[in-house]
Amino acid sequence: MGLDRSDFAINLKADKKYRLLTISDNGIGMTKDEMEENLGTIAKSGSLDFKMTMEENADVDIIGQFGVGFYSAFMVAENVTVVSRKYGSDEAWMWQSAGADGYTMTPCEREAAGTDIILKLKADTDDENYSKYLESYELRNLVKKYSDYIRYPIKMDVETQKMKEQPEPKEGEEAPKPEYETVVENETFNSMVPLWQRNKKDITEAEYSQFYKDKFFDFEDPLATIHFSVEGNVTYKAMLFIPSRTPYDYYTKEYKKGLQLYSSGVLIMENCADLLPEHFRFVKGIVDSQDLSLNISREMLQHDRQLKVIATNLEKKIKAELVKMLTNDREKYEKFFTAFGRQLKYGVCQDYGMHKDLLQELLLFWSSKENKLVTLKEYADAMPEEQKYIYFAAGENRSRLAQLPQAELVKEKGYDILFFTEDVDEFVTQTLMKFQEKEFRNVATEDLGLQSDEEKKQAEQTQEEAKEVLDFVKEALGDRVKEVRISQTLRSHPVCLVPDAGISFEMEKYMKRVNPEFSYESGRILELNAQHPAFEALKNAMANDKEKAEKYARLLFSQALLIADLPLDNPTEYTDLVCSLMQ
Repeated sequence: MGLDRSDFAINLKADKKYRLLTISDNGIGMTKDEMEENLGTIAKSGSLDFKMTMEENADVDIIGQFGVGFYSAFMVAENVTVVSRKYGSDEAWMWQSAGADGYTMTPCEREAAGTDIILKLKADTDDENYSKYLESYELRNLVKKYSDYIRYPIKMDVETQKMKEQPEPKEGEEAPKPEYETVVENETFNSMVPLWQRNKKDITEAEYSQFYKDKFFDFEDPLATIHFSVEGNVTYKAMLFIPSRTPYDYYTKEYKKGLQLYSSGVLIMENCADLLPEHFRFVKGIVDSQDLSLNISREMLQHDRQLKVIATNLEKKIKAELVKMLTNDREKYEKFFTAFGRQLKYGVCQDYGMHKDLLQELLLFWSSKENKLVTLKEYADAMPEEQKYIYFAAGENRSRLAQLPQAELVKEKGYDILFFTEDVDEFVTQTLMKFQEKEFRNVATEDLGLQSDEEKKQAEQTQEEAKEVLDFVKEALGDRVKEVRISQTLRSHPVCLVPDAGISFEMEKYMKRVNPEFSYESGRILELNAQHPAFEALKNAMANDKEKAEKYARLLFSQALLIADLPLDNPTEYTDLVCSLMQ
């Protein structure tokens, strides 16, 4: 009579009195020779010999075959006993070892074919609580974490409290108080069949979502699920999830990126970071490959060719899913981008821009003209034919950027401006440099390329005519400004401040936030609007009241600092200055 595979099971039993943990199965069992071959070598060879043995036999999957998993029993047990009876044999044998002192083999009795592993747990110490491995809740957690998808049930008799059944009270009688009794139920700890092994056509969205929330401890449904299998040089199944929100610790050192890595349903790494590139570190999920050795180590994983092949394929799949979401469900993609867009921007800048071509089409920025998020392609496609550059303005919030004085000329031409409100945004443009052969230009710092030759000539003439006023303002402000000049971009505003060649004001502020000791400060250039009444008032004051003219110069500079969102050196002095001019 053959073995009935449907009856196969693994049973756990804990004896707290004698500190014994027993793991039993009703499988094929082992002969005496097989026990000595599989168990004896490990018990007497020591870790170095064992490691060398595994390197010589790299093709052997040893977890599940009394390999590393069995050897680790000595980490918690002072001695280990194995009783086994081979299917079809009347003999049973007992193998015993305390780890370092060899082993013994003696004949024994076992009712049926199968194997028992009996661990005599070590005594508790100040550092280790070995008794927890006798508790059903701890064993259940271990099984769920490491062996949830072993294809045979892992069972244990578990004590639970249940309410006793009581007769219905007669009319007029009070309901009896509930009474509880302790009952023993045989509970299966593992789910056995992984969701990712099923055909995705047979899985509902609700099942995917519930699996994700249970497995990765989220309370929101994922935005997208990527479930696929690959057969070829490397065979594997993958189930990936794109979360809908940023984990609370996402931008901290404590956050662990990576996917759960399985080999034939056995968890071999909780967070395999090598499977995910840094720019897609937000992805959660599982990869299961029968081609990966079960005794693979973290060091071996780092250099495993098969793992690199899988990682490359996963990156392509994730990119394709995000492009699909961006194209077919813009609202959902914008929700994703709100949560993880910054990560994509970091990805553009990392590794000297190595991934910019992969990621640039996934980026979104706020359009001042459309009043919504747009891709770089959408911006470029909407550009008038004569527009030479992609214009942007950087600052902390959109409302301030919408009123930026330097942006007036760009708006006057009817061109769109992208609002950069995150620290990383300017670094993105420096990495990309161009998009569809169009350079990025900061409206607050760079030549906008919007003036004709005639307009440039006129601006030079105005600069020369205003030299006396400009020199006066420069002398009044001293080393607080590097230069004072006539603006070529201002229209309705009287003044603005622009940085000298180097870093922008936003980058300067960012660097100081990151490193408070950062002392580099870009030179301040004060630009005046020669067509504004304030400029005329300044000229008149110069002719009639030099002291008032100096106050005007200081006032204009303070206003320029405020517009640029830069701190005033002395806010009290500024308010006193305004009040003195009101008198």
